Amino acid sequence: METEAIRIGVIMQCTPLSNRWQPFQWLPIEIVGQVSEQSAPRCLRNDPTDTRWLFNGIDVSLSSSESEGYFLNISAPTPCWFIMWRIEEVDGVELAVPKSVTLSYNEAARLMDGGERVDTLPASAEILERLSEFTRDYYHPEPKRKHKKPSFEGGEGVDKMARAEGEPNGS
Repeated sequence: METEAIRIGVIMQCTPLSNRWQPFQWLPIEIVGQVSEQSAPRCLRNDPTDTRWLFNGIDVSLSSSESEGYFLNISAPTPCWFIMWRIEEVDGVELAVPKSVTLSYNEAARLMDGGERVDTLPASAEILERLSEFTRDYYHPEPKRKHKKPSFEGGEGVDKMARAEGEPNGS
């Protein structure tokens, strides 16, 4: 089961750093509702100390197959959005472009395991309410199973271990 997509925008910020290996840093700074129908990146601020771009038209759907990841997210001290982005050239300008946004802890972990850059932003109360409701409906934890522990309280297992210890090189 998949829900209707939540259409959002991500504001990415570029700030200069005093570092010879990395002269600037890109980070997502805000998740906003769909601002306009236009989905092309839009420069909001172009200042030498603070450049911001809006990336509109990103769809985020909730999927029942990711319900465990949503549960882990809402159980965290600070539930959040996970934003995967890459540096790309857009109209001759290098920008940090959000490629994927999710609320699933597991999906974000898979992206990071694949070498992608993933940053977080806190999720709003409205989104958490929607995510919690979806998780209540679709997350069913696997039942815990009892594992039979080997018995070393006597019997044939102890005799076998004792014989093995008495033999040279344990064989």
